[in-house]
Amino acid sequence: MMDSPTDKYRLIRSILVKILVLNLIVSFAKIGYGGFTNTLSMESDGYHSLFDGISNIIGILGIQIASKPPDRSHPYGHQKYESLASVFIAVLLFIVAVQIISKSVDRFISPSTPEITFLSFVVMILTIAVNLFVTIYEKREGEKLKSDILIADSMHTRSDIYVSLSVIAGLLAVKGGFPLIDPVIAVIISLFIIRAAINIIKSSSKTLCDESRIDEDIICDIAFEVDGVMECHRIRTRGTKGEYYIDLHIEVDPKMPVDQAHGISHQVSDKIKQYIKGVKDVVVHMEPYEKQD
Repeated sequence: MMDSPTDKYRLIRSILVKILVLNLIVSFAKIGYGGFTNTLSMESDGYHSLFDGISNIIGILGIQIASKPPDRSHPYGHQKYESLASVFIAVLLFIVAVQIISKSVDRFISPSTPEITFLSFVVMILTIAVNLFVTIYEKREGEKLKSDILIADSMHTRSDIYVSLSVIAGLLAVKGGFPLIDPVIAVIISLFIIRAAINIIKSSSKTLCDESRIDEDIICDIAFEVDGVMECHRIRTRGTKGEYYIDLHIEVDPKMPVDQAHGISHQVSDKIKQYIKGVKDVVVHMEPYEKQD
C-alpha cells in the first residue's frame, strides 16, 4: 500500500530503470549481431529496442516531473507530464519506423544476402524471453499503480515480441534461399511500430485532452443518495487513472440554511470519494432548486 503519490512515482521510476537496463542489453545484442551478419531485420529490431531504452529515459524524466506536488502554477498537480512523456515515446516510434522503411527500400534497390547462423536464432529467442518478462511485469505493475506510461510501454514491448517472431520467420526464409524476405520483414516491423505509436497516442490523449472519465449517471445516482439533493447536473470529470477530478452542480431547497446546504455538499463529495475509486477531488456547486414546468 502506497502512502502518497510520491511513493507511487518512486516505484514507477524504479521499474523504468530496471526495464531500461534490460532494453539496452537486448538492443545491443540485436544491433551488434545483426550488423555483423548483415541481417537488416535483426538490426532494425535492435534499433527498435534501443529506442525502447530511450523511451524509458524519457519516461523516467516524465515521472520525475509528474511526481512533483501541486503548486501555485499547477494547482491540479503535474500528473499530465506522465501522459505527455508517453506521446514523446510515440513520436520516437514513428521516427524509427520511417528509418526502417528507408533502409528496407535501399535493400530492395541494392540486394545483399545476410549471413544467418545458429547464433542468430539464439540471440532472437533470448531477446523474446526478456521482452515477454518485461511485458508481463510492466503490465501488472502499470495496472496496480494506475500508470499511463507503464501500460503504454508494456503495449509497446508486447508488439516487440510479435516483431521478433517475424524476424525469426524471416531468418528461416533467408536460410531457405529467399534473401529479399529480410527487408520485407523489416517493413512489417515498421508497421507494428507505427501501430504501437498510434495506440499510445490514443491512450495518452484521453488524459491530455481531458476526456470524460466517469459516467455522469453513476455520479448523479451517488449524489441522490444524500438527503436534500433535489437535482444533479453539469457534471465534468477529468484526470489520469487513479487521480480523477470531478465537479458537479446540485440543487437543494432554496429555503435551506446556508450551513445545512454546505453540509450536504460535503456529504456528496465524501460519498463520491467513497464509492468511486481513485477520485482525488470533488467540487460541488450549490444552486437553489427550481421546479420545472
